[in-house]
Amino acid sequence: MTEKRKGARSIKDIPGDILEQLNRGELETANLTEWLAVDQKLLLENLLHQNGRTEYLKPIVDLVNQLKKQTVNTVNEAIGMGLLKLSHQNHDEAFLLDLSRHQADLVRCWSAYTVGGNSRTDLKEKLKNIQPFASDHHFGVREICWMTVRPDISKNLTESLSVLSGWTSQKDENVRRFASESTRPRGVWCEHIPELKQNPGLGLDILEPLRSDPSKYVQDSVGNWLNDASKSQPEFVTEICDEWLRESPTKETQYIVKKALRTLRK
Repeated sequence: MTEKRKGARSIKDIPGDILEQLNRGELETANLTEWLAVDQKLLLENLLHQNGRTEYLKPIVDLVNQLKKQTVNTVNEAIGMGLLKLSHQNHDEAFLLDLSRHQADLVRCWSAYTVGGNSRTDLKEKLKNIQPFASDHHFGVREICWMTVRPDISKNLTESLSVLSGWTSQKDENVRRFASESTRPRGVWCEHIPELKQNPGLGLDILEPLRSDPSKYVQDSVGNWLNDASKSQPEFVTEICDEWLRESPTKETQYIVKKALRTLRK
């Protein structure tokens, strides 16, 4: 892991040498400002040049240029899916493994898409392969990785909830948080899961073990999960929160409940 840097507060304040290193894949981004500032096409060009795979560049850049809207997330996905397709075509799976261990966080984000978008693996294998990204030390990788498997989670909800409920007992708070964040009924920057909006009780196997989790990172996710559910099933959320406060009157549970009920108490 590289030494912690604070990072600039605005893109214009990022020193030129830092931005160059970010675009060459030599540094991790220190904050969201830097994450948004990286030129992903330039980073891709440098990555492919460094790894002797320049023939991959044009097809992937063409994919990016065809996007109706180029945001950090859509570009991220297009590059990841392009790398997956070309690696499969060229029997180049070793390159995908290299990407998953790359020092640049945005490269690992692309790698997460090569896991989530891989139609050759089933749900159980996908979740197993995405877990190292869920435990990544970088915020960007952790945030992208659940989005890469969210469509599969939604399509295979019962199996997903069964697998992810086992993650709630993991020592790593990032993995526990993934179980909650990836199954939020409404989620952020992603499609909703209608089944959980209408029947949030399906998610209790994940939520119950986390109701007094010591990690604020996990608490925030559980509170947001229930807040999502409160917009379509307010009575369910109110009842669960009352039950939790009776059975688990800890400061952690109180924090989660306050977050869960914030929309209903406006």
